[in-house]
Amino acid sequence: MLSKGLESALTSAVSEVKRRKHEYLTLEHLLYALCLEPTAEGILAACGADVNKLREQLLQFFSENLEVLPEGAESEVIQTLGVRRVLQRAVWQKRASGKEIVEVGDVLAALFEEEDSYAVYFLRSHGVSRLDVLEYISHGLPTASREPGWDAGPRRQGSGERP
Repeated sequence: MLSKGLESALTSAVSEVKRRKHEYLTLEHLLYALCLEPTAEGILAACGADVNKLREQLLQFFSENLEVLPEGAESEVIQTLGVRRVLQRAVWQKRASGKEIVEVGDVLAALFEEEDSYAVYFLRSHGVSRLDVLEYISHGLPTASREPGWDAGPRRQGSGERP
């Protein structure tokens, strides 16, 4: 089962494909729609992304890299294999954790498995990693407020221990 936010984002992604007269629903359309969904936007911002700039990059990607259907051509929106894999992965991971409802954060985390996509390239260019997303959706910790682990940070004076 999908959360209302995720359903809304998927509907928005399909609408964006139709509005732009594209044939395929790509990972980049999915990421763009997630950037417009309040929960996903909050996750991305907490993980260090400049969400407005990310949206601009995706819009530029659409205009420069995706073909527009000829005038008057009608076409069903076709989901790419990458989108299908991301959604399946998010569902599988959620079920494996014993939970039923797939959230936008689960899809954001699953996106990172599609390493050769522009969507992941754009996320990484903003300093966002899969680990950042997973930590945020698991613990609600924004990137900037994480405490250093045992192997990070200065040693205490006079000892080999770390704080």
